[in-house]
Amino acid sequence: MTKAEEMSTKYQPKEVEQGKYKKWVEEKLFQPSGDKNAKPYSIVIPPPNVTGRLHLGHAWDVTLQDILIRQKRMQGYDTLWLPGMDHAGIATQAKVEAKLAEEGISRHDMGREAFVDQVWEWKEDYAQIIRNQWEKMGISVDYDRERFTLDDGLSDAVRKVFVTLYEKGYIYRGAYLINWDPKARTALSDIEVIHKDVKGAFYHFRYPLADGSGHVELATTRPETMLGDTAVAVHPDDERYTDLIGKSILLPLMNREIPIIADDYVDREFGTGVVKITPAHDPNDFEVGLRHSLPQINVMNDDATMNENAGTYEGLNRFDARKAVVRDMEKEGLLIKVEEIIHSVGHSERTDVPVEPLISTQWFVKMKPMAQEAMENQATENKVSFYPDRFEGTFMRWMENIHDWVISRQLWWGHQIPAWYHKETGEIYVGLEDPKDIENWVQDPDVLDTWFSSALWPFSTMGWPNEEDPDFKRYFPTSTLVTGYDIISFWVSRMMFQSLEFTGERPFENVLIHGLIRDEEGRKMSKSLGNGIDPMDVVEQYGADALRWFLANGSSPGQDVRFSYDRMDASWNFINKIWNASRYVLLNLDGLEYKDIDITGEKTTADKWILSSLNRTIGKVTDLFEKFEFGEAGRILYHFIWDEYCDWYIEMTKEVLQGEDEAAKHTARSILAHVLDNILRLLHPVMPFVTEEIWQNVPHQGDSIVTAAYPTVQEELLDSDVEGAMEQLIALIREVRNIRNEMNTPLSKPVPMQINAIDERTNQIFHENEAYITRFCNPSELEIGRNLEPAPDAVTGVFTGGEVRMPLAGLIKMEDEIKRMEAEKEKLQKEVDRVVKKLANGKFVDKAPEAVVEGERQKEKEYREQLKIVEDRIEFLKTQL
Repeated sequence: MTKAEEMSTKYQPKEVEQGKYKKWVEEKLFQPSGDKNAKPYSIVIPPPNVTGRLHLGHAWDVTLQDILIRQKRMQGYDTLWLPGMDHAGIATQAKVEAKLAEEGISRHDMGREAFVDQVWEWKEDYAQIIRNQWEKMGISVDYDRERFTLDDGLSDAVRKVFVTLYEKGYIYRGAYLINWDPKARTALSDIEVIHKDVKGAFYHFRYPLADGSGHVELATTRPETMLGDTAVAVHPDDERYTDLIGKSILLPLMNREIPIIADDYVDREFGTGVVKITPAHDPNDFEVGLRHSLPQINVMNDDATMNENAGTYEGLNRFDARKAVVRDMEKEGLLIKVEEIIHSVGHSERTDVPVEPLISTQWFVKMKPMAQEAMENQATENKVSFYPDRFEGTFMRWMENIHDWVISRQLWWGHQIPAWYHKETGEIYVGLEDPKDIENWVQDPDVLDTWFSSALWPFSTMGWPNEEDPDFKRYFPTSTLVTGYDIISFWVSRMMFQSLEFTGERPFENVLIHGLIRDEEGRKMSKSLGNGIDPMDVVEQYGADALRWFLANGSSPGQDVRFSYDRMDASWNFINKIWNASRYVLLNLDGLEYKDIDITGEKTTADKWILSSLNRTIGKVTDLFEKFEFGEAGRILYHFIWDEYCDWYIEMTKEVLQGEDEAAKHTARSILAHVLDNILRLLHPVMPFVTEEIWQNVPHQGDSIVTAAYPTVQEELLDSDVEGAMEQLIALIREVRNIRNEMNTPLSKPVPMQINAIDERTNQIFHENEAYITRFCNPSELEIGRNLEPAPDAVTGVFTGGEVRMPLAGLIKMEDEIKRMEAEKEKLQKEVDRVVKKLANGKFVDKAPEAVVEGERQKEKEYREQLKIVEDRIEFLKTQL
């Protein structure tokens, strides 16, 4: 039994994918080539969090990276795709704490060391799950270089960066108002806060003047914080309150005198023009408090319960305290009204509880100097190129409006801050090494924000701070980063400024930004909606190659994509089409081996056409890959494979393969094998499994398609004339099929046919390819020429190149044929009008690529030619009535 006969008659992804990945890994095909003469190309994987399984967004992310790295590997680059995972401080600790809580255990019961050991066990379990998913997706990473953000080497890099920035004055410790997660009990950076619209209220209160002369009215959304008010403020130019500035308020419920101050921060047009100032619980009030040297009274514990500064409300949670304060203000006659509103409230990204602004002593990074350097670098040759380029604007806006970064987290899982406090003097020591008399020092218990270590990922994974590390010298800066637009500010920007600060280089040359995966209705996938889809379930049903094809062709760079099972069905059907076409070709190669392939012999028009179209496709796809336009590249590949190779060329070779001309049969077999080999290599970066399976059966050179050469354009095979000729032949054949369908005349029934060519060149093409016309149109009589005398009882079809007339006496009525041609005339006139309008648009002509504009001009010419033929035919038919 031949290899082709062993192939199933239907694409079976499980059978195809079985064992291939392990073989690739065992043969070390994913490792760098080590060829020092080859140009390096490197990617570091955006490290997934070890908090759970990968979702469809991850699958999209790794698919795009794998497409890039597989293509570059085939193109002869020395490629490195470095895998790894992120410890994901808050997220992972929260998961493990939740797991322990189910057993009735808290981390405090266990102690820090035992708890961290527990998290490491979690990490190992989920890291293996992620590796298994990578295997299922077929991603070609070098596992020998896998990294984890808490590895020793990466931890050394983190400490080096912290100490260097501290010594430079960029890292400092201070008491500031920060975002606080009262559930995780840790500080959060601004970008770890997600704002949500929720139901709330404006509570309108009266605050009495201390001298008893009256009161002021104000409103707040958070009455519980009034217990920490240290002033009320008005605008200095607000004439309504000029005489009150400098007086005092008797703070209700607390009986504490607080001043009335004037500050430009107050919007006199909003509400009453009076605002309460709570420096310890509001970021704007904090700044006002600093300007006026106001006390900072914190009324909450770190779990958002009220503390001793809250008086009789001590021990209540913040929301119960709110109700109690409002109730008591009403009892005092100081509640004016409650106005229900919808307002934006910050929530913790990880625990989803409302964030509490609290004053806390934390570690911060000064961001302005490094942000400025990153922005200035974008004006140099060393810039990072964004695809699409509009996302550079997102990066720049983030940099321009950046705040100092709070980097300390009150967690146990992560990089412990390399700072120690002397037990007696309180002196702070920050260093690469532990203090010498360690027994007299205590290390800061906090850990660093996860993004602090992730920001170093492109170079810490390459061996930095050892700048002599071979990988760092060879593969850094990296070539391309692939990531979603939702973490440009979280991660991309931080990698850029940290890399510039510590290596003097951009971290990557290009950033390819993709969108989000949404459901069929365009909704974001989420647990609450129940519309999430596990990529492994999709792989189980359709195979990894089908999912990868869908993800690669889902959208343009930067755009969201909608997942649908209909599109997955289409992906599977496309692979099945390739499978069946390949099986047919293999069954008809008659033992052809790679060394026997010869495409230089005498060729038919179809042979020349498919070779020319193949090379044009290679050129277009290669160019589009360079621009990361995978969707457009996929569209071109799909058209070439399905329409041109499968539906036309294979059909056109059947006559030859069934004939007696051995030389012609050898040429046809050679071209069938040659084109199929190139198709498989073009497809391999997107569909690694099925292309390897088929390629091993076709005549080929090399051990695996993974390391086979990527196709390159053979200029000598490009032939625009033959492509144009075949386009006209196909247009003719399609028009005949359309007429037969309309007239209910099957292809098996021979009918007379007259082809009236538009010019002498087209006339020659039709004469030279009369065999194809006969095979695909089945004429009983065939007349080809120019200015042929029209038959009165014929149905007419117009196409690029001329018109075809099929006398179908008894099957048509003259009036019906005129109506049909009138409808065709109307359709063509609309096309002419559309193109004329487009070409009259100066913006289109000036801004569109010249090839696109020229294509529209050519369409206008062809539509006008066809319109003229139709008009002439209508006039002739009318004379026959």
